[in-house]
Amino acid sequence: MSSSDIFIGETIGTAVLILLGGGVVAAVVLKASKARNAGWLAIAFGWGFAVMTAVYISAPLSGAQLNPAVTLALMIKDGGWSDLPLYWGGQLLGAMIGATLVWIAYYGQFHAHLTDREIVGEPGAPAGTKAVEAREKGAGPVLGIFSTGPEIRNVWQNLATEIIGTIVLILAILTQGLNNAGNGLGTLGALITAFVVVAVGLSLGGPTGYAINPARDLGPRIVHALLPLPNKGGSDWGYAWIPVVGPLIGAAIAAGLYNVAFA
Repeated sequence: MSSSDIFIGETIGTAVLILLGGGVVAAVVLKASKARNAGWLAIAFGWGFAVMTAVYISAPLSGAQLNPAVTLALMIKDGGWSDLPLYWGGQLLGAMIGATLVWIAYYGQFHAHLTDREIVGEPGAPAGTKAVEAREKGAGPVLGIFSTGPEIRNVWQNLATEIIGTIVLILAILTQGLNNAGNGLGTLGALITAFVVVAVGLSLGGPTGYAINPARDLGPRIVHALLPLPNKGGSDWGYAWIPVVGPLIGAAIAAGLYNVAFA
């Protein structure tokens, strides 16, 4: 495949991934959404179906890696390091495009949510309200639509959770999900991986929101910081390194385990 195919495929695929994945979170979280309060089960399955849809769309062009952690694991497994910047660049750009599209699709809901005094709070609001708790964490009231955050802030636990979740994802992809060329997810692999993402979300997503994809977290977090959202609050940059570093460490460990145990 050509360099342009890789970059375009990863950009389009990751944009679709974040549009649908971030979209389901927006649907569940935002005021005036018909799906509000649908819960964690809806979010977990929404992300799984987002992965499946994005893979089917982008696989013919780039192999549908859509995740810097997947790309790193495949490079460790098979080489081809010269293409890494193309994959990572497309994935980050696509994630930013997808997050922007979520904002456009839910523009009215974002405004209604972020102008609700009960949600965003006011100066002098009593301690214990959601808005005050969010500000104390450095995270704005809609940041969870764009990127992940921990329920309990413990650096080593949060990092370990992301590493463990990514190991499960990468081992599933390497052992079951590759196409014939070995450069990404095949048709059956897309379905398998979608259900693995659901399983990781349901079983391991509670502590941190299961980024398991550096671009999925970093790209939308950048968009959150840039968008002209009223009362949006902070982007929690103090936490932002964990959903980037954790999945990359997990990918390296998983690729090493695969080379030792399965190759």
